[in-house]
Amino acid sequence: MKKLTLYIAGTAMALMPTSCIQEFTAQQNGFVTSDQASEAPGAFDNFVSGITDNNNGQFFFGATDHYANDFGYASMMLRRDVTGQDIVPWGGDTNWFASWYEAHYTLGPTYLNCQYPWTFYYSQIKACNQVIGLAGENPSEENMSGVGIAYAYRALYYLELAQTFAPRTYRTDKNAPTVPIITEKTDMEQSSDNPCATNEKMYAFIIENLDQAEKYLADYNRPDKYTPDLSVAYGLKARAYLVMGEWENAVTYARKAMEGYTVLTAEQYTDRNNGFNNADFGNSWMLALQTKPTDPCQTVNDGDNSWGTWMICEFPSDDTGLGYYNAYGACQIIDRHLYETVPATDCRKKCFIDFSLDEMDDPDEILEALEDYTDVPEYVYGTGLANEQFGGLSLKFRSKGGNHSDPQYVGWCVDIPVMRVEEMKLIEAEAAGMLNEGEGKALLEQFAKTRDPEYVYGTHNEAYYNSKTSAFQNEIWWQRRIEFWAEGLAMFDIKRLEKGIIRSYAGTNHIEGYRWNVDGVPNWMNFCIIQTETNFNKGITEPNPAPVAPTADSPLYSF
Repeated sequence: MKKLTLYIAGTAMALMPTSCIQEFTAQQNGFVTSDQASEAPGAFDNFVSGITDNNNGQFFFGATDHYANDFGYASMMLRRDVTGQDIVPWGGDTNWFASWYEAHYTLGPTYLNCQYPWTFYYSQIKACNQVIGLAGENPSEENMSGVGIAYAYRALYYLELAQTFAPRTYRTDKNAPTVPIITEKTDMEQSSDNPCATNEKMYAFIIENLDQAEKYLADYNRPDKYTPDLSVAYGLKARAYLVMGEWENAVTYARKAMEGYTVLTAEQYTDRNNGFNNADFGNSWMLALQTKPTDPCQTVNDGDNSWGTWMICEFPSDDTGLGYYNAYGACQIIDRHLYETVPATDCRKKCFIDFSLDEMDDPDEILEALEDYTDVPEYVYGTGLANEQFGGLSLKFRSKGGNHSDPQYVGWCVDIPVMRVEEMKLIEAEAAGMLNEGEGKALLEQFAKTRDPEYVYGTHNEAYYNSKTSAFQNEIWWQRRIEFWAEGLAMFDIKRLEKGIIRSYAGTNHIEGYRWNVDGVPNWMNFCIIQTETNFNKGITEPNPAPVAPTADSPLYSF
């Protein structure tokens, strides 16, 4: 395996076009006309398949393995989640996600790190626009489902862009800027003067897209969980309405979305062969990413430009060099305080190695303790040595089918969750509770007891959570933090609830120099628009400023 070190310098050289002008100009960006597309048999279906096929496992900065955090949608999930407190990106300069944790200067608008989300999302939006444009305003019956898929994904991408770039939430400031809206009808002249849509305009656009997705997916039976269907359109509406604070609509659509699905059992959640790697294991996952052995990010550099190299630890850490997690101890581990708030009776605690193993000196004793977590304790032991600690190592995401010998073409070729019915359960509970706290509390308890039969309401309402939210919302937030750990929702929740972060406390496992306690949403969670966009698009007049990191560790917080 070729060890890659973290890219932290250099101006934003456009390895792919990044400005809306470049991305969406008909002659410059490769758009095909309807006549051209109709000349190729099956062209429309190929464009539709391209939306899902290119969502994960692809290089978005050219056919290169130079950037080990460039593997599509799943890499966006990790970029967001490490900005907060629940994930510690261990491994020093070998961890390619550390910049987002460190509020590094390379998140500023002239650097490549800033370009990642912009290029990924607008490239995928371009693919959706192509499908919608090719189908026309009155799609044929055979093209309806493809158009519905494109509308659903376009809504998903804009919903995530809005939450990523808006400096203030929808409920706080409907006039706060998000990002420019580009559709199948946007031309070059419009792109050159295209302001960031306000929260109000953006969320209206998202709901309109989902209305269209509902219409065109109404009778669609999808072939797999990698493709959105009507339930996913409902789920995206539930997400959007939760952000908007439209509680009744959030409840309505969460309930519609969860029809036909069932929550993972405790046994399924912690399954050693299928845990969080198989969209069809159980009946919980609503939308997933697929990792294929033929994906570019799997076939080069020993597959070390992939989700698996960062998130799956049950492989040897010897000279074969199988993965950043195993070979270099560059991985994402759970915040110690969050882990210690999980009761022993909660099944989710079994997804992370107890910090007590770091107190053990005898290798045999450690190996015996690891048997409680894995079928290959010797491999996880090696990972712990590479990591220089055992406490907090994640075993939530397992290798495919329990394969521990061939990560590149089997073990890392896993499904990755994008939406699960558990999210709908918690959206329903939160939104219902904002209307009637008693009802929300009952729904929360019903869900929580699927994870911890001894759950007691009020256990997870610590004082520092109480910034601008009620005790009830704090309980919901805690459930979301542990339930969806590393599933890409953490930063969105911090911004939506206007929370701060706590990294400095007694016994913290956060990295020295980045042990910051911030009251309110950290500035680095408001991502910057890449400078090449603002250079070409005069409509963007007040982009988010480059993040400014705290200059020293914070005093210890007392919980």
